Amino acid sequence: MDFALSEEHRMLKDLVARFVREELVPLERVVLEREASGQGTLLTPEERAPIDKKSRGLGLWGLDAPEDFGGSNLPAEAMLGVFEELGKTVAPYVFPPDSPNLHMLMVTANAEQREQYLGPYARGETTSAMGISEPGAGADPASMSTRAVRDGDHWVVNGRKIWISRAADADFTILMAVTSAGISAFLVDKGTPGFNVLRRIPMIGGHFTYEVALEDCRLPASKLLGKEGQGFAPMQIRLSTRRLEMASTCMGMAQRALDMMCEYAPQRVTFGVPLSQRQTVQWWVADAATKIHACRLMAYDAALKVDRGHDARTELSMIKVFSTEMAWEILDHAMQTFGAMGMTKEMPLQLMAATIRNMRIYEGPSEVHRWVVARKLLKLRRS
Repeated sequence: MDFALSEEHRMLKDLVARFVREELVPLERVVLEREASGQGTLLTPEERAPIDKKSRGLGLWGLDAPEDFGGSNLPAEAMLGVFEELGKTVAPYVFPPDSPNLHMLMVTANAEQREQYLGPYARGETTSAMGISEPGAGADPASMSTRAVRDGDHWVVNGRKIWISRAADADFTILMAVTSAGISAFLVDKGTPGFNVLRRIPMIGGHFTYEVALEDCRLPASKLLGKEGQGFAPMQIRLSTRRLEMASTCMGMAQRALDMMCEYAPQRVTFGVPLSQRQTVQWWVADAATKIHACRLMAYDAALKVDRGHDARTELSMIKVFSTEMAWEILDHAMQTFGAMGMTKEMPLQLMAATIRNMRIYEGPSEVHRWVVARKLLKLRRS
């Protein structure tokens, strides 16, 4: 099986690589300073405006969005290269729209919702958030307690959600809740009464999430996304898209760390010998290159299966574990290679490492994904 990118997709990857070098890497200094002062890593509107203009002009918006909404409808295979290059910088930027929520909308939105939500979102005109996790029910959707009860032409939602990115600013949130028919998805517009943002939670790596309380939040019946009680499968499509995205981002961060090691090791001399001649460092470099290569093959295998409509949930659980733990190890070795300098907040290594540490938890922690793989192989039934 040939895992090489097509010429078209390779050219796209090269274009994104140049965009990252020329537009995003120059922003790293201010991002690192901002994070070191406790202000997070998000780009300001003034910083985003010229980047948005440049990326849109290059045709980098709506890459995997439907063609009828101005997108390029690219496959998962092509998007791996895009996110690998974006992973090589700590300047946080994603070409609109955010792919996971996009793909969930694509398989669930009815004609009215496609016009009102999917179209503007695919064109990069709106932003979204996703409300799945709850206090005490993070990686276990079956324990979800947020309830939506039908009341005439409305749904009334009560419950609590946590660890939601962009909840305070998103134009709409895709909210998962339990109805009498099972787990269902709803569209909640910004400013909807009863959708109350309780607090912003600072996370490691300069990230922020939010806790939200739903208190008699009334939603018109038209805000049900997809069919009642059938929200779990579309949610899995979203999670699968995110896990492929995370794997490629991890490859990018790991590759940047490896490149930094290879550049620095010959320059740093200890006890009369360059670090590049130390067997420990040589093995770190060799192991890093080997594991990045293995991760890339795993990711493209999973992406091809997704593009062909195959069930790749087991492979995606494998790649979620392998990619995050691979990148964590390589970042750790890179920081060790740089010594005290690797511990400073003046370098991107610590911020990449913190980002990876977050990834090992969100979208399902490593332990849960190992359990998913083992459960299938051992043919265990869930009690």
